[in-house]
Amino acid sequence: MSAAPEPAPAPTLRPATRADLPVVLALLADEERVVDPATITVGEAYERAFAAIDADPRNELLVLVEEADGQGGGGTVVGCLQATYIPGLGKGGAERALIEAVRIRADRRGGGLGRTLMECVVARARARGCGLVQLTSNKSREDAHRFYTSLGFARSYEGFKLAL
Repeated sequence: MSAAPEPAPAPTLRPATRADLPVVLALLADEERVVDPATITVGEAYERAFAAIDADPRNELLVLVEEADGQGGGGTVVGCLQATYIPGLGKGGAERALIEAVRIRADRRGGGLGRTLMECVVARARARGCGLVQLTSNKSREDAHRFYTSLGFARSYEGFKLAL
C-alpha cells in the first residue's frame, strides 16, 4: 500500500526583497495574463520606490510564496501587495493599515491564494495593533470587489484621486 502524497506546503507571506522586484512588477503589469519577469525592465524610478518602501517601517511590500520544498528553499512568488500603516487620531489613536496593489498571478486565481494573502496581511495588521484595515481597488475590478466583500470588507467611502 502506498502512502498518500504529502499535501503541498502552505504558501507563506514575507517581505519582498530586491530580487523579487521583477516578479512583483510582472504581477502588476497585467492582471489578465502571466507576464514573464525576465521581460520586465526595473528602471531607476522602481529602484528608488522599492528602496523607499524597504527603508520605511510604516510600509511593507509583501509577497506570497509557494515554497518548492516546504523548508524555505526555492519557491514561486504567486501574489503581492503593499501595506502602509498610517497613524491617526481616529479609532483611539490606533494605526490603520492601507492595502494596495493586491495581485495574485493570473494562472493561479480561484484556488484560495488571494484569501490566504488577505488573511495573512489582516493578521499582520491586527498584531501591529491597527484598528482598521482599508483597501483601494479600481472601480472596474468587479471580481475583486466581490472577493473583498466575501472577506468581510464593506464599501464605506467613495474615494477620489487627483493625478499630478
